[in-house]
Order: sequence, then structure tokens, then C-alpha cells
Amino acid sequence: MSDQWRKRWQEGRIGFHLQQAHPALLRHWASLGVANRRTKVLVPLCGKSLDMRWLADEGYPVLGIEFAPEAIEQFLAQRSAPVSRYRQAGFTISRQGSVELWCGDFFHLHIQQAAEIGAFYDRASLIALPPATRQRYAFHLAQLVPPGAKGLLISLSHPDGAAGPPYSVPASEIESLFTANFSLTFLEEGTPDERGRTESVWALERRGPRL
Repeated sequence: MSDQWRKRWQEGRIGFHLQQAHPALLRHWASLGVANRRTKVLVPLCGKSLDMRWLADEGYPVLGIEFAPEAIEQFLAQRSAPVSRYRQAGFTISRQGSVELWCGDFFHLHIQQAAEIGAFYDRASLIALPPATRQRYAFHLAQLVPPGAKGLLISLSHPDGAAGPPYSVPASEIESLFTANFSLTFLEEGTPDERGRTESVWALERRGPRL
């Protein structure tokens, strides 16, 4: 899976990347009621998403996890601000302003490394993963964030069956994946695009103790 995404970045096949912050993020983030703007936001499988810039500009520290170093370098190149780099527990970390980008495997991120996380944002993480890996993703996310942590999930459904990525993840699967550990609120469904792909937006809140 990681090799597949690395090849996409190397070849520039990143049609999923938006040239601006996602409109649903702008519409719904404030409604989550994240406690304060110093709360660190986890962005799994972050690519070079400009959503991280928006969150940082709103005052939130950001921790993005990305396997492809090409994506991280392209993100950093968007601004001329200085970058500090260091390594920690198998990750190569680049910090620019209030954005930390951790290059490595999301599933290798441990609770101790995510101790400051208080919110999360998933625009293209869940839909990047094949069915067998999505359950693991939902469980790992639940391990990383504390009770009360709030997040925004932007998912996608399409008529192409099991084709992907991006994969089609219907509402029924989202509920099955997350209800054990999160409270879910459905926020909106978009209009299908020319390929019949429809985005849905969900608010999540971590329930109960850390696992």
C-alpha cells in the first residue's frame, strides 16, 4: 500500500490534492467546538494538504503523518519559512511554523508520541485505505486520541465498486468502523461529481477511556 502511494507522488498522480482548503473544513470546523486554538490537530496521511495551512493559520498546532517524503517536501516548499528537522522513534520530522510533518508509517505512531493531540482531521485518509486496513485505521486512531477529542471526517462513496484509491466508503461502513469508540454526527452530503463520486462529512468525538 505504501509503495503504491509513494509511486503516485513520484509520478505526480495526485488528483486528490486540492489547491485550496477544503470547503467542508471551512464550513464545519468551528462547529466541532474544539476547546481552544492551542489544541494540536492530528492529520493522518496528510499529503501536502493546504487544510493543514488553514488549521495552522487559525491558530492550531498541526501534526501531519505522511509516508511519502515527496509530499512533505512539496508542502514545505509552498512557503519560504525556515524548517527545522530531526528524528524521533523511526520518524523523520520537519517543523515549519506550527506545522510538524512526521514522515513514516501512521500505524507506527504510538500514544506517547501523540500525547499532545486533542483533535483530528481526516479528509483523504480513510478513503485511501483498502477494506482490510480500514478497521485497523479506526482502531489505531481511537488509541491515539484522548476521550473528548473531536474530529472532522470527509469520506467518499462512488459507483465503481471496490476500485480505488480513493475507495468508496459508505455511511454504513463508517458507522460500523467508528461507533465502538466515537460518537458520530452526520453533517452533510455533497453533490455527486461527473464520475458519480459523493463526499460525506462527519463530526466525531472520542468516547470513554483510551484503549
